[in-house]
Amino acid sequence: MKFILIILLIFSILSCEKEKPRKSSAPAPAHITTIKPEGKSVLIDSALVNSYGSKTLKEFYFSSGFKSVWQSKEDRKIILEQLLNSAEDGLNPADYSIEKLQKFEKIYANLSDKDRGIYDILFTHSFQKYILHQTNGRLNPRNLYKDWDLKENKIDINGTIAKLIKSDSLVFRIEQLKPNHLVYKSLKKALKIINTFPNDNFKAIEIANKIIQNDTNTALIDIKKRLIYWKLLHPKDSLSSIYDNETAEAVKKFQMLHGLAADGVIGKGTIASLNFTKNQRKKQIIANLERWKWYPKEMGKEYLIINIPDYRLTLVKDNDTIRTHKVIVGSAKRRTPVLSSNITHVIFNPTWTVPPTILKEDVIPAISRNRNYLAQSNIKVYDSNGKVVSANNWLLSRAKSYRYVQSPGTFNSLGMVKLVFPNRFSIYLHDTNHRDFFGKQMRSLSSGCVRVEHPLKLAEYLLDDERNWNLEKITQTLQNEKTKQIKIKNDVTIHVLYWTAWSEDNRLIFRDDIYNLDANLYQKLRK
Repeated sequence: MKFILIILLIFSILSCEKEKPRKSSAPAPAHITTIKPEGKSVLIDSALVNSYGSKTLKEFYFSSGFKSVWQSKEDRKIILEQLLNSAEDGLNPADYSIEKLQKFEKIYANLSDKDRGIYDILFTHSFQKYILHQTNGRLNPRNLYKDWDLKENKIDINGTIAKLIKSDSLVFRIEQLKPNHLVYKSLKKALKIINTFPNDNFKAIEIANKIIQNDTNTALIDIKKRLIYWKLLHPKDSLSSIYDNETAEAVKKFQMLHGLAADGVIGKGTIASLNFTKNQRKKQIIANLERWKWYPKEMGKEYLIINIPDYRLTLVKDNDTIRTHKVIVGSAKRRTPVLSSNITHVIFNPTWTVPPTILKEDVIPAISRNRNYLAQSNIKVYDSNGKVVSANNWLLSRAKSYRYVQSPGTFNSLGMVKLVFPNRFSIYLHDTNHRDFFGKQMRSLSSGCVRVEHPLKLAEYLLDDERNWNLEKITQTLQNEKTKQIKIKNDVTIHVLYWTAWSEDNRLIFRDDIYNLDANLYQKLRK
């Protein structure tokens, strides 16, 4: 009996030892920054941390030894203000549990240690999300678009918070996390401007025919109301249906601000832009603020930036605009992709190898209708062995296996010059044999590549060699009609981007959303 009691006692002791909670002896991963809490901290419940399902949150409290971090009332106040004002950057304060955090903050002095721990975890989780959203956006473009190729803006969130906690200027440091490009700042300004406008309840305007100056049309009363609303026309006690000089000038301003031909003629394009509501424009601005969080934080010391919907290329050096060029971009069916790369070389008198999409949809059907198309287009066809295939021997059954190359010359689809930058879409900048297209207002006309107006001047600038590659030498090279490739010695980046809204001089500026991306993006942001 005595022996049995001893055995039961030993078993009981061993069982109790098994039930004791064991602390993890695993060291923190090497990449995690140690966070040293200041002030009187409380213990953090690891189970509650794990319930958030966030690796970043778990690592944060691992690095603090599972102690609370936000003891500083001043730091909490600053960060709560940032979360509350996140709408100024197009974000949604509700994403950061702002109401819950504010309730905790109001009774902070009376919180139990357990509730302070709960508050600390929620505060950290919300701030981590805020930092991620400010530096990378709320959505991931790689999951939304197949024709966007942008590198993620890498950030060590916990390392960033560790530095912020130690900073003497927390507000300034948080501001530094946001995009600092002029366009982003102008978008924030645009959001402020549009918020000053009252809510509108206009009905859609419809016209049967174009309206020109001195016409009389009942739709002009509603058109004038819109122009008054957007502060482009002075308010009047009564409005007539006559298209007078003052209204024509206001229409021209409106057209200019919306990328339309500023001719004062009121057509379908002008009416479509007038029919946008304040709420639609606000959503458009917010969508563009999100996009700019995806774009590179550092554009480079010298770079080309193309805004696809604005049909414009701008060359920037040391934050100054050096030159601008009109461009022609891909149609809605054959979009120009969004990407960042480096301009590597210039090719004069380029050949043009017909890409698969154009081959399938344009060239093969054209040859099938008329074999003379090859000679007329100066295109040579090569088989898999590199042998020339004559028009008579061209077979439709093998059409996709051939390689189609257009010879250099004035009728080449790439024109006289091609500017190359590595990318997985095989697009580039180039001249065109349809230079008259630059006179069009809407220039989404290409098959994806970007055609540039005055490309020789741009090439001369990029080559930066006044002795060997001035315009005179370039012209001589072009006259030879022989292909010549020259490497660009300077480091020049190129950013092909997409934005449809901004502001200048306290004026809202919009462009046609040619790829229909804005409304869908906003909808995803607010899900």
